[in-house]
Amino acid sequence: MASSAAPPTNPSTPPSKPPVAIVCVGMAGSGKTTFTHRLVSHLHNRAAAASPPTAPPYVLNLDPAVRSVPFESNIDIRDSVNYKEVMKQYNLGPNGGILTSLNLFATKVDQVMGILEKRCLPQPAAPSTTAPAPTSTPDPASQTPEHIILDTPGQIEVFVWSASGSILLSALSTSFPTVLAYIIDTPRTTQNTATFMSNMLYAISILYKTRLPMILVFNKTDVKDETEAVGWMRDFETFQAAVREEEEGEREGGIGGGGGYMGGLLNSMSLVLEEFYAHLSVVGVSAATGDGIEEFLEAVEGKREEFDKEFRPGMDDRKAELKKEREQADLGRMMGDLGVSSKAKGTGKYSKRPAPKHEVEEAETVSEAEELEEERRREREDGDGWVERDEDEPVGGEDDEDEGGKEGLQARYAQALGKSGGAADMASEYIRRTQG
Repeated sequence: MASSAAPPTNPSTPPSKPPVAIVCVGMAGSGKTTFTHRLVSHLHNRAAAASPPTAPPYVLNLDPAVRSVPFESNIDIRDSVNYKEVMKQYNLGPNGGILTSLNLFATKVDQVMGILEKRCLPQPAAPSTTAPAPTSTPDPASQTPEHIILDTPGQIEVFVWSASGSILLSALSTSFPTVLAYIIDTPRTTQNTATFMSNMLYAISILYKTRLPMILVFNKTDVKDETEAVGWMRDFETFQAAVREEEEGEREGGIGGGGGYMGGLLNSMSLVLEEFYAHLSVVGVSAATGDGIEEFLEAVEGKREEFDKEFRPGMDDRKAELKKEREQADLGRMMGDLGVSSKAKGTGKYSKRPAPKHEVEEAETVSEAEELEEERRREREDGDGWVERDEDEPVGGEDDEDEGGKEGLQARYAQALGKSGGAADMASEYIRRTQG
């Protein structure tokens, strides 16, 4: 006898882990865009070859001045900000135009994060009353990617000094595990010890400013491998030997980067940065040939675990603090809107005084909001926002107009509280105390 039971319900599958965001930063000419292209291409091929196929990476281009990129980006800053128009309107040069374009783009970070969270964060599957077809394969378009890749401009100041870099990275790291890939031009960096040390100082400044896991990617290993650079990092004696060799070459009339006072400075810096080097993952990659991309992705997974263990708890605490501050600010605004005293509302005798500027104006921009907030602060300090009671005025001495306003407030309180006598009496008593 066939069973008449309803078809089994397909339970919601638990959401997978969120994708990891890889932010490619580095000096101009280090090969960031070429590396990003190779990485995107590799992940596309791997997603298509998987069984079943998986979602390709989600790509963002944050370089507003580039004419074309060799990869297809899901979000492009050039769709939101016109770099040449920014230079024209603000009378800026190339670098200033890039920084200003990124600052303007950072004002839309909430929209960008809304798109990323919708497209990339795993969502629980809705319960279904029908059993899925046994031969059906998941659609890659409906799946979430495993990686979010961001290509950045060559102006490294964006992430060292500008506020836009901090805003973008902070917003990104609150929703996704975020890893910095610091791209280094290996042939140029190993040309002399001073250039190598400059690159390391930039890397450490970005690491401590962003407080995010970092991977040093020595690019262009098809021209020169990373062995010498890694040796300088891991063994300070090897680096000091290279500094001495450059000093000798300079004394003999050659071109070196460690002569004079620079030798002692570089030797001291190599000792100081030894602890910094110990916490970095180092990978050699050739963006031209694709060598080392798999090793880089393995290092990314290791940094994902490091982010979850060491960086995520602190960020969760900061998110909770920001949420609490926003709730307190919203509560303060709500309590201000609910104020009922004649002094706060300007009723009765106090309606004759001119309203402060911040009560008749509404801020339309951030700068206007700051100005109005400053006026509120000065009025609170100077007492201009309040009308003090005259010394010869009795405590309960309200005029007829104020009494009428009081009676109207009592009636509204009685209506709001269900016209209960006890509640109305309590409201009346409250009004008398606040009006005095």
